[in-house]
Amino acid sequence: MREFIVEADGGSRGNPGPAGYGSVVIDAATGETLVERAEYIGIATNNVAEYRGLLAGLRAARELDPAAPVRVRMDSKLVVEQMSGRWKIKHPGMKPLAAEAAGIYPPGQVTYEWIPREHNKHADRLANEAMDAGKRGEQWDAGASMAALNAAPVDRTPSGPPGDARAGAAKAREALAGGRAGSAPAPATVGGHTGDTAGTATVTGTAATSDADRRAARTLASPSPAPASASASGQAQPSVGWGAAPDLGAPATFVLLRHGETPLTPEKRFSGSGGSDPALSAVGREQAERVADALARRGTVQHIVVSPLARTRETAGAVAARLGLEVTVDDGLRETDFGAWEGLTFGEVRERYPDDLNAWLADPEAEPTGGGESFAATAVRIAAARDKLVAAYAGRTVLLVTHVTPIKTLVRLALGAPPESLFRMELSAASLSVVAYYADGNASVRLLNDTSHLRG
Repeated sequence: MREFIVEADGGSRGNPGPAGYGSVVIDAATGETLVERAEYIGIATNNVAEYRGLLAGLRAARELDPAAPVRVRMDSKLVVEQMSGRWKIKHPGMKPLAAEAAGIYPPGQVTYEWIPREHNKHADRLANEAMDAGKRGEQWDAGASMAALNAAPVDRTPSGPPGDARAGAAKAREALAGGRAGSAPAPATVGGHTGDTAGTATVTGTAATSDADRRAARTLASPSPAPASASASGQAQPSVGWGAAPDLGAPATFVLLRHGETPLTPEKRFSGSGGSDPALSAVGREQAERVADALARRGTVQHIVVSPLARTRETAGAVAARLGLEVTVDDGLRETDFGAWEGLTFGEVRERYPDDLNAWLADPEAEPTGGGESFAATAVRIAAARDKLVAAYAGRTVLLVTHVTPIKTLVRLALGAPPESLFRMELSAASLSVVAYYADGNASVRLLNDTSHLRG
């Protein structure tokens, strides 16, 4: 049976502004481009343009073979999560587009996966060609398109954003399933659960599964950390543990530091990016010095990246002075904007805005009163910042000085946990957490809410 890959993208120069989309249908077996579609759609938002690109790609695939399964690959986390049913669709402009996309094929015939922007260049070029044509007062001309030139080859293995646990696990499962031969491995206990170890299996290659994937899968399936060793016969044995296989290289390791206390912290008041931007209190400054001493003793941090808000910059300043490092500001690491709730306690919000609060607790796309930022929008922003930083600091250890929601979101995405998990994590002021991101898309949460440096 034929299988199609649909890659789609959309863009808006202004958001909203002049917008266009691009779609490409690919033969999953051969990687051959079968159809290109692009269109200038006038003034629209990025998300609307992305949905229009999805619609065009699905329609084109259906015209080729309505019975073929379709794998949609997009760099829009929003579209992928909404069409997969994991995020609700509340925006009135996107609901009909999503419903239309869902109706093109029967349920279950289309699957969705997120890919990094650099893996979606063909569709991105088409979308930009369409916007360029609109700027000239024209429509996109397929005969003049250059988008297919130098397009990256299609990677047909499961993919996902760095730190996407579902994608990483799928990749490991595929490598193990495709490469295991000979006798079945004995079960091993991993963290209290029974799992497989490939230590006794003979792994053979297939065209669809690379040696690197199989080595990564064996490492992921191993029960406990241990160095490579020699067997009685003198042959080297594969290293085991939850770390990356040697061929994956060193991970990008993010040491996540929540800023020290401000006057609002002990009162448990909403304090995001849309409020008064408080500085550290005396307690917060002491916490910053303590965490600086602790990080200096560890001696592993090589770079410091910080949210633009005053409390994070002040915390980072204490650490930078102790470590002798420069500080880089990244706006993507700012806290959520809590709208009209800024400065209020949870109880005060419940009293004044009970319906809005209940909606916010139940739906990640619900915004705080007054047009604040939803957790869904925050996650999109944080994921984009994460991807950029992972690419920039591959193999390095970076201190990210940021806030409660960004840190919890990074941990949630790394674990593949649902949005409601944000309400089930404790994250203290000046606490340290650690997530490592590997070249195969896997992430490892190594530490959460460590406050040992603040005691004694």
